[in-house]
Amino acid sequence: MEVFLEAFEGPLDLLLYLIRKQNIDILDIPVAEITRQYMGYVELMKAVRLELAAEYLVMAAMLAEIKSRMLLPRSAEAEEDEDDPRAELIRRLQEYERFKLASENLDQLPRVGRELHVPRLEAPDARARKLLPDVRLEELLVSMAEVLRRADMFESHQVTRETLSTRERMSDVLERLKGGAFVPFVELFSVEEGRLGVVVTFMAVLELIKESLVELVQNEPFGPIHVRTRSEESPTMAEPAEEASL
Repeated sequence: MEVFLEAFEGPLDLLLYLIRKQNIDILDIPVAEITRQYMGYVELMKAVRLELAAEYLVMAAMLAEIKSRMLLPRSAEAEEDEDDPRAELIRRLQEYERFKLASENLDQLPRVGRELHVPRLEAPDARARKLLPDVRLEELLVSMAEVLRRADMFESHQVTRETLSTRERMSDVLERLKGGAFVPFVELFSVEEGRLGVVVTFMAVLELIKESLVELVQNEPFGPIHVRTRSEESPTMAEPAEEASL
């Protein structure tokens, strides 16, 4: 029974292990022997049904190609002109060996949690004492005066519309009609007062008619309406016969 205790990270790691195990010069690798040992390991992986990465098969094909190229007969002139078939493999092995050695050196450095343990000590709960400020009465009065001054700067007022009174508007209408002359009904209204002014003026005229203080006159249907103060005489006597009082 043969047990492999070595764990390899890839085909280059396996090749480097086989070379170092037999103390072989990496610059003069016996490709035939190394290929035989490498294929033996690959066959063992297949036998124990281990997952075989594709990189191992690619390396096996590369070793087989190098072996076949070295077994082919070559003339002396061809050997001088052609590069060593093992050159690319040797370069990759040397580069891998440098990186592996660097990783091993890094792994030997002390590591927190493995060789070094940083002690931790929980700090006791500290109760912070609040210190009251030392304020004099003069400073407090100055601060209060500053707050009041800033409040005056932001003082605001609300603008409201002037409330219109029907009684006051009745007095205004009677003042306009003083003298007994006819005044056009539309002249009693002011555009600036808006809808509220129209309603208040109309209500004031209705109250004056109700109290028999004014009268409305219209000469024809849909004609202009005139208003005047009501006199003690009959309106039909003061006006032409075609006028009708409302």
